[in-house]
Amino acid sequence: MSGTETPTRLAAPAPKRSESLMREIASGNALAGFLAVFLAVVVGSLMIALTDEEVRASASYVFARPGDFLQATWNAIWGAYTALFRGSVYNDRVDTFAGQIRPLTETMKFAGPLIAAGLGVGLAFRAGLFNIGGRGQMLLAGAASGWVAFKFDLPLIVHLPLAILAGMVAGALWAGIAGVLKARTGAHEVIVTIMLNYVGYYLVFFALSRKSLLQAPGSANPKSPPANESAIMPKVLGDQFNLHLGFVLALIAVGIVWWLLNRSTLGYRIRAVGDNPNAARANGINVGLTYTVVMLIAGALVGLAGANQVLGTVTSGFTTDLDAGIGFDAITVALLGRSRPLGILGAGILFGAFKAGGFAMQASEGIPVDIVLVVQSLIVLFIAAPPLVRAIFRLPAKEAK
Repeated sequence: MSGTETPTRLAAPAPKRSESLMREIASGNALAGFLAVFLAVVVGSLMIALTDEEVRASASYVFARPGDFLQATWNAIWGAYTALFRGSVYNDRVDTFAGQIRPLTETMKFAGPLIAAGLGVGLAFRAGLFNIGGRGQMLLAGAASGWVAFKFDLPLIVHLPLAILAGMVAGALWAGIAGVLKARTGAHEVIVTIMLNYVGYYLVFFALSRKSLLQAPGSANPKSPPANESAIMPKVLGDQFNLHLGFVLALIAVGIVWWLLNRSTLGYRIRAVGDNPNAARANGINVGLTYTVVMLIAGALVGLAGANQVLGTVTSGFTTDLDAGIGFDAITVALLGRSRPLGILGAGILFGAFKAGGFAMQASEGIPVDIVLVVQSLIVLFIAAPPLVRAIFRLPAKEAK
């Protein structure tokens, strides 16, 4: 080697195949997300038709009068999805403007905690971490917010922010356990967060069963006292709508996370570690510290969702069902939103519409509300199987890097 030559720097090891596949699932492109929703709606339509009595009746003589079968199928599917629209976006069957837009406000109310929790899951995805512990983080956050909400009697301007902050801190600390274990010992965050879900559930259940902790006085059930009026999130459009401050806070969180990921030094480190932790480490980034910080922030965001539930929805007292499945739905929201803040915002509103419209679909058309859950599950299935979606629509295979 001559004196003018410089040694070649060794490239950082590439991530494992399993890690690359998980990152592809967590950050797939917009087309894959749209096609996953489309396929889920198609399969859901088939299930709606199969559960309809008129469709099953006309199927018995389909070869004699196929028109009846096709018409019954169309009526069942069209009726179900128009009912879903009327229950989640705009109801043209009422006369007042407030009644017509009320479904949209219900969608936004349901979307608030989904967006906040989805941001927590999506931010972890961007760092290559899989935060499956949304339920436990929401339970601990809800318990902390609820305790502050009923324990103290303070002015609204102090009490409400304090209760929200308590929930975010509790969620951050609970998720931070997984981050520290990942950084210090290499423990897989999926296993740790799943186990923390169970630990969190039974901790909150224990606290709700003890009058000295969270149980309401005079109650034999595991339920907390109601929140004080000064800690309840105010309604943003008046008492005629259920939409409260939680949705506004979720929108603010979207803006903050977008800035964090795209305009801050920490966001650059998060994205670098998510793309290739080995390369990030070779370039001087403290990967372990990044994992810990990301899980703390992710837990705080999920904690905001827990506070949203206790201070905005179940203000009469909460139980261990306070998460209402949002901790797991947030995973779907993050996947569908491609782990991007604006994508998570759209996905959260879509799933909020599913929740708001599912009840209307059941009430007006007799369609089981479980069909909506099936559609949501199918979205996850198709997002988690990129090769299947590419094969169905004959899309070009993704080039290997």
